[in-house]
Amino acid sequence: MTEVTRTAIRAAAALIRPHVRHTPVLDVDLADFGRAAHPVALKLECLQHSGSFKARGAFTSLLTRDVPDAGVVAASGGNHGAAVAYAAARLGVPATVFVPSVTSAAKADRIRGYGAKLVVGGDRYADALAASEEFVASTGALTVHAYDQPETLIGQGTLGLETGQDLPDVDTLLVAVGGGGLIGGLAAWFRGDVKMVAVEPEGAPTLHRALAAGAPVDAPAGGIAADSLAPKQVGQLMFPLAQQFVAASVLVTDDAIASAQLALWETARVVAEPGGATALSALLSGAYVPEPGERVAVLVCGANTTAVRFTG
Repeated sequence: MTEVTRTAIRAAAALIRPHVRHTPVLDVDLADFGRAAHPVALKLECLQHSGSFKARGAFTSLLTRDVPDAGVVAASGGNHGAAVAYAAARLGVPATVFVPSVTSAAKADRIRGYGAKLVVGGDRYADALAASEEFVASTGALTVHAYDQPETLIGQGTLGLETGQDLPDVDTLLVAVGGGGLIGGLAAWFRGDVKMVAVEPEGAPTLHRALAAGAPVDAPAGGIAADSLAPKQVGQLMFPLAQQFVAASVLVTDDAIASAQLALWETARVVAEPGGATALSALLSGAYVPEPGERVAVLVCGANTTAVRFTG
């Protein structure tokens, strides 16, 4: 699997089907959240194994490539590492995951809980990636890249296939963007059949800046969702797909993301991490305003957080 095509995505969907969940759709109305009434479908990929959509790309990579005795290695803000650790545990191969110091305790604990070796490498994702590359050079372990690898994009594209099956009449899909593996895979599947809206934090406008510049460029890597949506650049592989098939790119504030995270819990009893609530925050903050009759769906893409604590 080296071509990110619909054919490859269909094949991957069949291959990983025994290992991933078909996640549900929750129908809500923006009026429930204090906005003007408008129906919205929430695709709850936050309920996926390992707590995010990343399990799709991880299983696709491990099931289609030869894994050496040294196992697999990943650099991650947290969710990708958890997914690789989960897939490796299920398939019986060793995994080493490099994370930056900004990784949340919830994600670090999940990675360890799946049995992977966790290594903190620097303060940001780019630091962890560099450390993982040194590890690969010395051990020969197989790299599973978080977003800039064909198998990763193909695996994430299976979520597009599934979403299209669940919501065949959707007009617009709002997607949070970090390195771009998810929206790249979705763009490769939908290929303009659905309006794709990229949503990013103001503190990490990676795709937004790349689209303005016409190429991936360095961007700030901060904000409330820095452990999931703050690489230095978007991936080289996804960028042509984004240029061709992403219709709009909007930015949201940290306050808007936090408000959406709280609103999801209080209104829909859905737990999302900041990155997982980012796409919805565009609707709740007014950064994206749908047209009357526009059939809108939002990917709630991650739930690895300790924001909700059960004490009794």
